[in-house]
Amino acid sequence: MRAVVYEGPRQVSVKDVPDARIERPTDALVRITTTNICGSDLHMYEGRTDFEPGRWFGHENMGEVVEVGDGVDKLRVGDQVVIPFNVACGHCKNCERGLTNYCLTAQPETAFAGAAYGFADMGPWAGGQAELLRVPWADFNCLRLGEDADERASDYVMLADIFPTGYHATEMAGVQPGDQTVIYGAGPVGLMAALSATIRGAAKVMVVDRHPDRLALAESIGAIAIDDSEVDPVEAVLEQTMGLGADNGCECVGYQAHDPGGDEHPNLTMNRLVSSVRFTGRIGCVGVFVPQDPGASDELAKQGQLAFDYGMFWFKGQQLGSGQAPVKKYNRRLRDLIAEGRATPSFIVSHELPLDRAPEAYERFDAREDGWTKVVLKPGLAA
Repeated sequence: MRAVVYEGPRQVSVKDVPDARIERPTDALVRITTTNICGSDLHMYEGRTDFEPGRWFGHENMGEVVEVGDGVDKLRVGDQVVIPFNVACGHCKNCERGLTNYCLTAQPETAFAGAAYGFADMGPWAGGQAELLRVPWADFNCLRLGEDADERASDYVMLADIFPTGYHATEMAGVQPGDQTVIYGAGPVGLMAALSATIRGAAKVMVVDRHPDRLALAESIGAIAIDDSEVDPVEAVLEQTMGLGADNGCECVGYQAHDPGGDEHPNLTMNRLVSSVRFTGRIGCVGVFVPQDPGASDELAKQGQLAFDYGMFWFKGQQLGSGQAPVKKYNRRLRDLIAEGRATPSFIVSHELPLDRAPEAYERFDAREDGWTKVVLKPGLAA
């Protein structure tokens, strides 16, 4: 089968790799019809993680079941499914509590928890930027789709990661009807958080970024765009909230946050959120942070540490939730919002490309070129 293979920093190729296959009775084999490039893939693409050359990416996956193991009861060949990026067993202590983002079975490293397809430090699972994907514990992990799966593939594929992840940010932030919510980052996840805040009834959603194409997308769903290359975003949020600060906020940038001049400051968005959110407000952080980052710009960040304004955070009585999203907690309800036309997450999609154009797509998405907001790869699409 063909797959997007990591060759080294900022170098991927599309080449033949061994076919995915059924390995255990509870597996399903899925022919990938739609798979996305995620901002999290860029951390690995840029060489900032220990992703091994020769492995292939892809944790936002959707496709058709073409084979099932003898232990699969629910799925049938021909089913259209979307697959959470979390690889989860469904029966460990964390999975039984709904914390599929921290599965203890799918992660072979006993000091860690949580697994994902084609992801550094998250188990051996092959990615789905390929023609085929092996899905373990398939009855548990696959979410079946309706008859409109092909027609609305660019909406449903967002259920694999970024739509539930954006929603998880608003869940941890406690967004309620009538709230004023600020979101740092207008990448795909930040835009999904803005969409989610709107769905949850926020009265005012503010999105901080500096890329005009991304800010325009935020405005297209009714959010207030704040360009931090033009204004102090904290002051802008305070001005929008009568000086009190937002009721809650979402961090959707992560450890590679940088200022308008291009210098990295891993603590930039977290500290701005502390300043932007009111006393007793809540913050949901889904931007990726890592225990170690040898390529970081300062010594603290190299050890996965931040110069965090904890004193002000404590003084304001704020609350913070963090970590990857338990996709299964949300994906069924979000699927139904899509099916009923209440949510259209594909508004962020800028390009639908064949798998063979993945190297170009990675290069241009990584460069944050204007107009490259979200890339969807179609393995079955002619080059």
